[in-house]
Amino acid sequence: MKINQKVTEYIYSAAEEQIVILEKLRMLIHQTVDNVSEEIKWGFPVFAQIKDFAYLRFAKNHITLGFYNIDKIKDPNKLLEGEGNTLKHIKIKSHNEIKEDMIKEWLMAITN
Repeated sequence: MKINQKVTEYIYSAAEEQIVILEKLRMLIHQTVDNVSEEIKWGFPVFAQIKDFAYLRFAKNHITLGFYNIDKIKDPNKLLEGEGNTLKHIKIKSHNEIKEDMIKEWLMAITN
């Protein structure tokens, strides 16, 4: 697992309860996708293989987990937000809202 110190610094600049969510999502990404690199782009963590595929961002009341290549994601419950054609996201307000199986499925879809 390739951990970037700048991403760690970003995560630990969040509120205490958000750090738990950010770390969980970060580990989920690294455990699900092979050969992941992470770096700070546009002021927040972006995860890539050859191309960028996901990002994390914290706001006052939630964590945003964003996905590139959204045309590969099946979202029958319409959980993804955003109006763009290439980028959508979900907002997570608590640790209990992390739907691991769904996120893993989406990560595998956009990286295969």
